[in-house]
Amino acid sequence: MTNRYHPVRHRLGNSHETARRLWLCVTVCLFLLLPAVPEGRAEDQWPRIAISRDGTSISFETHGAGAPALVFVHGWSCDSRYWRAQTPYFAKKHTVVTLDLAGHGHSGMSRTRYTMDAFGEDVKAVTETAGCARVILIGHSMGGAVIAEAARLMPDRVIGLIGVDTLENIEYPLKAEELKTMIAPLESDFRTGSRQFVAQMILPQTDPQLREWILSDMSSAPPGVALSAMREMLTQFCTGDAAMIFEKVRVPVISVNGDMWPINYEANRRHMLSYQAIVLKRADHFLMMNQADEFNRALERAIGMLTEKPAR
Repeated sequence: MTNRYHPVRHRLGNSHETARRLWLCVTVCLFLLLPAVPEGRAEDQWPRIAISRDGTSISFETHGAGAPALVFVHGWSCDSRYWRAQTPYFAKKHTVVTLDLAGHGHSGMSRTRYTMDAFGEDVKAVTETAGCARVILIGHSMGGAVIAEAARLMPDRVIGLIGVDTLENIEYPLKAEELKTMIAPLESDFRTGSRQFVAQMILPQTDPQLREWILSDMSSAPPGVALSAMREMLTQFCTGDAAMIFEKVRVPVISVNGDMWPINYEANRRHMLSYQAIVLKRADHFLMMNQADEFNRALERAIGMLTEKPAR
């Protein structure tokens, strides 16, 4: 029965060489049918890890190519997902880097204190690991304080800072008792308190699903991390360090802000090398998410203001 006629074997034979040729033919055909993958695309799809100064692992992603690189830093109790409407837009012309600060997203959370200068070290580690020699740092909310610290650590790399709904008044006179009053609801019931705190920053016309996502996501942050970061950030206003850091950061600063809170231009310019603001009408704290198209155009304008050569 072993010699029974088999039509496939009759055509192809039984040799290993014939089988090898068939496999090679199939492999080549499949390869030719696959869509071309742009150079660097495969690497861009995978998150990477940088090690901050204290040994904490910091998760980050890179997309696109082009200088200057744009390093996006999220705010309090957020993470790199909050920049999802900016990444593909700006990766067309720039290297775009998004990261999760320590204690946020997929980064390590072994610290006992989550200070602004330690967050600055996170940004520095990511920038260096990503190989970005010339960068603009972009920070939302608490990220404004973080990028200032990072710029102090990288004076040879950073050409400018862009705050996103932040840096309205770096001289804001906060008292220690006021700080305790602000944090008390978060300490008592973090989930409820944080939802109430964040809800004040979102306009009523925001898409209900996006609104609920932001509130649920931020109120699910690790309370220990969130409370520490909040205290450290606001204490800088009590001590004056929120303004003093800019005495050490000699690069231009621009903010793209909503119009929910007034900007004290004089206070900012007393400490910053230069300060300008682009204010979007009827925009709230999460303008990069709920008004993404308008925000992206404004951010593109701010980047141009930092990169264009001054007229002689």
